[in-house]
Amino acid sequence: MLGLRPTDLWSVLPGGLANAKTSNFQKVATKFSKETYLYWYELMQLIRQFELMAEEKYKMDGKIRGFFHAYVGQEAIAAGCMTATRPDDPFITAYRDHGLALSKGVSANACMAELYGKATGAAKGKGGSMHFFGVDVKFFGGHGIVGAQIGTGAGLAFAEKYKGTDNAVLTFFGDGAARQGMLHEIFNLAMLWKLPVVFICENNHYAMGTSVERTSNVVDIYKLADAYEMPADSIDGMSPEGVHESIARAVKRAREGAGPTLVEIKTYRYKGHSISDPQKYRTKEEVEEYKAKDPIQTVLSTILTKKFATQEEIDVINKRVNDTVAEAVKFAEESPWPDDSELLKDVYMDKNYPFIID
Repeated sequence: MLGLRPTDLWSVLPGGLANAKTSNFQKVATKFSKETYLYWYELMQLIRQFELMAEEKYKMDGKIRGFFHAYVGQEAIAAGCMTATRPDDPFITAYRDHGLALSKGVSANACMAELYGKATGAAKGKGGSMHFFGVDVKFFGGHGIVGAQIGTGAGLAFAEKYKGTDNAVLTFFGDGAARQGMLHEIFNLAMLWKLPVVFICENNHYAMGTSVERTSNVVDIYKLADAYEMPADSIDGMSPEGVHESIARAVKRAREGAGPTLVEIKTYRYKGHSISDPQKYRTKEEVEEYKAKDPIQTVLSTILTKKFATQEEIDVINKRVNDTVAEAVKFAEESPWPDDSELLKDVYMDKNYPFIID
């Protein structure tokens, strides 16, 4: 469990995030507090250590099977998006979903148990790595079909607008999914209907293993928004500060009824596309170049330089994260397998689902 949650930050972040539900919310934060940096550091460390431990359990122990797509290197995106949004803002993403699920509040126990295929997992052990889910924390997946979540995310935004909320939906997809035809249909409708959705392209440059330059004439993905007169932004995904500021602007636009925004976040995954990827399409030197920009180390440097915390206090945070991950492994290993009676359950949607309209 993180020492500080985003709800604790709204009263301390500059720019008036505590007033996000009111009409007085006119600007976003441009300077960040000690509490923000400590929250970012702990969250990013939780994601990093969770992923590294899960990889170990996959490769060394054989406890985790199937597909596995790690978020290592992309943690600043999750961190910046969390401080720029509210708990009621739904998130939906693709199959590289562990980091965002943890960020939104799906417990490390439930996430690890899902990787193990156990009944206590986030999807009752029936979804696996690519299908984390947490309705109670407004995390709507984890989707294995490339680009499918783009349409579902717009649907979530339509539901929010229909219900009259001022929630904004963050819809994440990779650079490979930007080639899907659905994206263009959805962009058109989202602009036409002014849906409160922020489309976020986590551009880690290689999709499954082919560079953007080899798959598209348009290599700056944010420019795809131009065809629909949709506002767009391109930012450094290794900086939680930059992510926060851009997403906060887009969320503000969505809350005010002005419609969607496309944000291209240029990031880098240190691991392969999946755990079995030999990564022959990039050099080790390129990977090391991006590791030199590691967001966790950059945030840690800021914390220590500004004297927001001592090394001893950082050590306490690191221990708390390591204890959380260790407990998640213990929980997963001691949890039961799904009962055979679960096989045909959850195939069809229950009418009590929160977005079903009678």
